Amino acid sequence: MGAGLIVVIVVVVLFIALLPFILRVVREYQRIVLFRLGRVVGVRGPGLVMLIPFIDRPVYVDLREFFLEIPSQTSITKDNAPISIDFITFFKVVDPEASVVQVADFAGAAQNIAATTLRSIVGDLPLDDVLAKRDQINQVLRAKLDETTERWGVKVTNVEIREITPPPAVQEAMTRQMSAERTRRAVVTEAEGDKAAQILRAEGEKQSAVLEAEGQKEAMILRAQADREAVDLRAQGEAAALQAVFDVARGVDSNTMAIRYLEALVALGASPSTKFVLPLELSGLLAGLARQTDRAFAAPPA
Repeated sequence: MGAGLIVVIVVVVLFIALLPFILRVVREYQRIVLFRLGRVVGVRGPGLVMLIPFIDRPVYVDLREFFLEIPSQTSITKDNAPISIDFITFFKVVDPEASVVQVADFAGAAQNIAATTLRSIVGDLPLDDVLAKRDQINQVLRAKLDETTERWGVKVTNVEIREITPPPAVQEAMTRQMSAERTRRAVVTEAEGDKAAQILRAEGEKQSAVLEAEGQKEAMILRAQADREAVDLRAQGEAAALQAVFDVARGVDSNTMAIRYLEALVALGASPSTKFVLPLELSGLLAGLARQTDRAFAAPPA
């Protein structure tokens, strides 16, 4: 009985001692690539995983996205300009078994392949394109890295160039170019401002001239209207005067007219002129006047 108890105790102690080797807790972002006697028997997890002690060997794989900082790389551009570039690559394991079986250290391998791929890409581009087309370089670099790491079960999610350092001579030339460009922009801005000011000034003068012309036009119209009204009033006055003369003349009888003509003849007789122009109706008026005189001095009938 005592020996049996001892055996049970020994078994329990061994089980407790071997429990960490039998049961493994795999987190949600982890997987276990399980090797049994050297052969891959599958991927386990997440959750509680049971292993056979001393027979199974688990290899943990992290499925979270991680990044690798690629040290500054000196590359030669197509136009033989040395530049220094450092960048960051982002990776994510999509096939845990391939990431363990196909490559010994995919992080180190990815870092080296990224450096060599960068040199290859930069070598096909001139310096100006390297400095100006950073996004395009990122896309090409990500595509080429992804082609290589795909067989390792690793996905390249993003590549970002952090800094591009050209040679000192190129930096000095870029500084001079930037200064010249800013000077050019300042001159262009000043010229555009002068142009806008001249346009506004010309528009103001144009509007002033238009307003002045419209004022002169309105003044001329008002002056013409005033002249026309004055002419109308003058004509009306003359017409009224003529009408008054006509009304007075119409009321004068023939005797009065004859007497006026005789007075005119007396005045003509006193004149030293030898030629006189007499109206035709004068004879008629004188004849009428003679009849009136005869009638006045005639003897009254018996």
